[in-house]
Amino acid sequence: MVFRRKIYGDMIKWKNEQKGETALLVEGARRIGKSTIVEEFAKREYDSYMLIDFSVASPEVIRRFDDLSDIDDLFTYLQFRYKVTLKAGRSVVIFDEVQMAPKARQAIKHLVKDGRYQYIETGSLISIRRNVLDIVIPSEETRLEMFPMDYEEFRWALGDEATVELLRQSYAKMKPMGDDIHTQMMRSFRLYMLVGGMPQAVAKYIETRSLAEVDRVKRNIIALYGEDFRKLDTSGRSGAMFHAIPGQLSRNVSRYQVGNVIKGEKPGRVVEAVSEMNESFAVNVAYHCDDPNVGMALTRDMERYKMYVADTGLCVTLAFCDKKFTDNVIYDKLLGDKLSVNLGYIYENVVAQMLRSNGHRLFYHTFLREDGKNYYEVDFLLSDGAKLKPVEVKSSGYKSHVSIDRFAEKFSNRVERRYIVYTKDLKKDGNTLYLPVYMAMFL
Repeated sequence: MVFRRKIYGDMIKWKNEQKGETALLVEGARRIGKSTIVEEFAKREYDSYMLIDFSVASPEVIRRFDDLSDIDDLFTYLQFRYKVTLKAGRSVVIFDEVQMAPKARQAIKHLVKDGRYQYIETGSLISIRRNVLDIVIPSEETRLEMFPMDYEEFRWALGDEATVELLRQSYAKMKPMGDDIHTQMMRSFRLYMLVGGMPQAVAKYIETRSLAEVDRVKRNIIALYGEDFRKLDTSGRSGAMFHAIPGQLSRNVSRYQVGNVIKGEKPGRVVEAVSEMNESFAVNVAYHCDDPNVGMALTRDMERYKMYVADTGLCVTLAFCDKKFTDNVIYDKLLGDKLSVNLGYIYENVVAQMLRSNGHRLFYHTFLREDGKNYYEVDFLLSDGAKLKPVEVKSSGYKSHVSIDRFAEKFSNRVERRYIVYTKDLKKDGNTLYLPVYMAMFL
């Protein structure tokens, strides 16, 4: 299935504004639909296109990019090889999984300068330095980040074009949905949390309406990610840290405790591994911000972080990946709206996913309580111009939110509005906005 994706509009903008002066680089995790949407774009927006998938390309094809002294000869060969006629000014060449052929990516500089065709690259783990060793990274690239399907794209896939636009209008007016509609929206959103936004999983749900079948698809994707992490980090640390994410989140601690996952390991020794995992787009890393202010990246603590699975549907499956589908209590609890406190991290994971999809880099903050022993914690900090927007996620017990209140008091000159993301209807109380979790997409 080819699903409607928001990134398509960004690709149109690139084509119209850049007019071939840069190549388009679409980055994202594997199996999120990069190749599908790029090929669909090429079919619709160009007279012809050539798709070179470097994950399966022959060694001869890859070697052709080692020598660009005769670009005419290169394209003559490629057109014969792929049986495609390229038209100057009206065709696009797709370099799929371009990280598998570093010299092809380096060639982009010269191919863009040549000017006869346009170019789109897709890649996973593409920004990681080890994939670009010994090559010159082309500056002639426009980068787009792509993520799993968000809630609106999920509703589009199910044939619903109206719901999220109506939610957007209610959010703009700060108007509650009302009990009946809110209950319906929460049921719909819980389904999204279970299925997730991986296109294969969504397609399987549409085809079968079976969460067991969807779970099988997600297990295959998790296994694929595991293989990727083993290639990325042969020590096995990255793979172990990925698989431990649900367990770490369920502990409700203020940082990822790597020593509990890898015996004897210290945070300082996995800084690079965590950075690479974050760049893989398979996880979302929220770094601790030591000084919560605009420019939070300047004071982030690279050794203090929380880690989330980039797709919440995968997180649900990952939590019980070593057991049968029937043993996964999250499905039953979420469907029945009976998610216990120790499973509330699923909501925190989906909020992290939604914020990241909206282009936010993830930061959080902790500070010492008055007793000098324990800490207050604000789940997410968003920058809004000169002000901060603290966000606290509550799956239960929403009437108590001491951490975000103390934060707003401590940094009163930096905070304009605070947000409680929870499972109830929209409500405003002074400078606190209680936001139903399905509206977190508007932050």
